[in-house]
Amino acid sequence: MKKRFSSQAKLSPCNRTDSLTCSFPSIWAAASGKACSVVCHVSKLGRRAARSSPHTTCSASSPSSSDANLRFPDSNGLLQTPRWDEPQRGCALEQIYGVFRVDLGHMRSLRLFFSDEACTSGQLVVASRESQYKIFHFHHGGLDKLSEVFQQWKFCTETHLRDQVTDERTCMQFSIRRPKLPSSETHPEESLYRRLDVSAWLNHLNDLGQVEEEYKLRQAIFFGGIDVSIRGEVWPFLLHYYSHESTSEEREALREQKRKEYAAIQQKRLSMTPEEQRAFWRSVQFTVDKDVVRTDRNNQFFRGEDNPNVESMRRILLNYAVYNPAIGYSQGMSDLVAPILAEVLDESDTFWCFVGLMQNTIFVSSPRDEDMERQLLYLRELLRLTHQRFYQHLVSLGEDGLQMLFCHRWLLLCFKREFPEAEALRIWEACWAHYQTDYFHLFICVAIVAIYGDDVIEQQLATDQMLLHFGNLAMHMNGELVLRKARSLLYQFRLLPRIPCSLHDLCKLCGTGMWDSGYMPAVECAGHHPGSENCPYGGTMEMPSPKPPREGKKGPKAPREAFGFRR
Repeated sequence: MKKRFSSQAKLSPCNRTDSLTCSFPSIWAAASGKACSVVCHVSKLGRRAARSSPHTTCSASSPSSSDANLRFPDSNGLLQTPRWDEPQRGCALEQIYGVFRVDLGHMRSLRLFFSDEACTSGQLVVASRESQYKIFHFHHGGLDKLSEVFQQWKFCTETHLRDQVTDERTCMQFSIRRPKLPSSETHPEESLYRRLDVSAWLNHLNDLGQVEEEYKLRQAIFFGGIDVSIRGEVWPFLLHYYSHESTSEEREALREQKRKEYAAIQQKRLSMTPEEQRAFWRSVQFTVDKDVVRTDRNNQFFRGEDNPNVESMRRILLNYAVYNPAIGYSQGMSDLVAPILAEVLDESDTFWCFVGLMQNTIFVSSPRDEDMERQLLYLRELLRLTHQRFYQHLVSLGEDGLQMLFCHRWLLLCFKREFPEAEALRIWEACWAHYQTDYFHLFICVAIVAIYGDDVIEQQLATDQMLLHFGNLAMHMNGELVLRKARSLLYQFRLLPRIPCSLHDLCKLCGTGMWDSGYMPAVECAGHHPGSENCPYGGTMEMPSPKPPREGKKGPKAPREAFGFRR
């Protein structure tokens, strides 16, 4: 059973991308219920070959089959398999390979995350009881074969072992995550829209270049996304640089006007007095200069020394701090500017798109404390409606749990560090579409928790372990799956017969289209309105009428949950 997969730096203790041979020597002992040990051999001889080929070989074999991988050149330059006894073989392994072993019997969880629809590629994630993670990346198939082996292994299929002590009664958690949602959990319009390409974009414009039906355009972008070839033209509309009612001529005139304004802002920065320059350097420029040289340098657009695009990004950020001194610059803003500049390509246009992003986007990189607290309040309420078990776990952790530190980076950097760039930008577009809600990013957060948060509940992770759990998932989550789940959650939210008043604002800013069917849900007061006796949103409090307790009972039954939600 040999399949190829490419490795990542996390695999090896030397923290490099190396050629790996992964041997699973105890798989055949599974029938007896013995613990399995995963041994990863990092070949020193194969490192030169690994630089030229991204592939390695993953094989399930007995211990003796590892000898087949140990070959040495003879005097004629031919590879020969040596003969040796067990101690010699072990010594040779240590000398030729860097050895990394995982005893699955002492691991907390083993998870298989499939990343493709065929369910052949993805990640094998092993978590220790100390919340340390090792991730095996199967980019070129083979994970399905490994899945079959683990599913037949007794140690994985059992949930408890009788001979374990009480404190360790729970066996290693084992699960398989597939990138599919049941049809009952997908948005009914999910498959109706394809990606917005050039021809589809032109169909949304009239002869004057105006967007004829803004709501339909937002709907198309929300479900299908935007083709890379036209992002530079469409993004300025989503970021409020261009008005949907503007004609092509009006947009060209606007660009000329904004270029002059941008030049004036830059001139203001360059004309600072020496004292102003020193203060500006301490408060803004010092941080900007450090951040821009390490932002998206793997992107071809910013790669290389003395790249003029890096200098353009630097000027945009410095000029924005002059334009809006109340916000200035905060770390993370460079992560937001870089993709816009790479798509829009013009420095002035990018600046004004960034201005629109900061003015009109609910989730920004430098929110005030009250802004972040409002976001967390909405997110807690959404979790209470959609994922009761996870919410109750947060409650059990007290104030630290309810602060949800694991999702702060999601909100501050707009998921930029959680998904590969292509998927992150798809999420940005769905949020910027403002289709049926201005807070779609919160539904993205809930979707991540719904798909990847079961371990948190099953293992009762503490606050710091929960932060580590979601942090280790960064760049390994399936962005398309998360998007589909988030759209489904939004659809189910809109079908609720009533919503808590604490989520009233989730619906009020998006304008036409949120409740486009003419149906408006009732608002139910959730209580907790300091300084006000009545609900400021007009919500009603439905209190169950008390009934006399029956004989032999402690009292009336607890009221039913007010909001039903399908997970």
